[in-house]
Amino acid sequence: MNLKGKDIISIKDFSKSEIDFILGYAKKMIPFAQGKTSTSLLQGKILSSLFFEPSTRTRLSFESAMSRLDGRIIGFADPTITSQKKGETLADTIRMADAYSDVIVLRHPLEGAARLAAEFAEVPVLNAGDGAGRHPTQCLLDLFTILTEKKNIEGQNVVLLGDLKYGRTVHSLAYALSLYGAELTFVSPKSLQMPKEMVEECRNLGVTPASTTKLEKVINKADVLYVTRIQKERFPDPEEYNRVVGIYQVNASMLTNVKNDLMIMHPLPRVTEIAPDVDMTPHALYFKQAFNGIPVRMALLSLVTGVVL
Repeated sequence: MNLKGKDIISIKDFSKSEIDFILGYAKKMIPFAQGKTSTSLLQGKILSSLFFEPSTRTRLSFESAMSRLDGRIIGFADPTITSQKKGETLADTIRMADAYSDVIVLRHPLEGAARLAAEFAEVPVLNAGDGAGRHPTQCLLDLFTILTEKKNIEGQNVVLLGDLKYGRTVHSLAYALSLYGAELTFVSPKSLQMPKEMVEECRNLGVTPASTTKLEKVINKADVLYVTRIQKERFPDPEEYNRVVGIYQVNASMLTNVKNDLMIMHPLPRVTEIAPDVDMTPHALYFKQAFNGIPVRMALLSLVTGVVL
């Protein structure tokens, strides 16, 4: 399957067969991601890492992925030190990065920024999160984590918990899980429910998600519990945030009657929504999930540049 030159803006841009192919290819990258063996697959290639929003895992895992492939990285993690401070438009910044590199990774606070960037770049653009919109590479690593731990994605009972209104990770994941026919339950405060258009996307794919405000009603039947942070930075009204912050917290005492193989995932960073005592349980998968960003992003960088194993 040839993905050379493909922009990765939304998980909706991929067919199920393309996702399966990417996940299978990512599995081949694990020994390289772990540093057990080395490769010079992308030697001579340059990645522009353009982060207009704070990031730890996404930025570092993309840069680690490029380094593990023996490529080079240019870019920034603080837009205040760039010409944006002087009034440069995003389009012009992308034009420059396009001239300097072979692939661009962009995180931006405005929804639609990655799609716009792809219009001005000749090289592939990978969306590392655009506002409350989409986060396709996070979605792919989430699917990869479920697949590697559960051996399949189809039919899994997945509970999505927390900020489903502003959470771009769950927007992408709900769509992708629906492609695989997973059973979905949305758990959130009424003010942070999954947007209606996202629910409709799931229904169009043949999945009708359940919805509740009570985690305790559904956790015992879950195969995967996907927890998200209440995202203060997305709220237009601070009072709205104050009304819901801390409303959910998963702790070890809640896990006494759950399935033995329940997976607890989180895109991180976490604040109070997963207590530290969960870390030592066999259910905690969020740190392994974070590592999985490296082989998945290695696979994507290899595929879109057209230099493959």
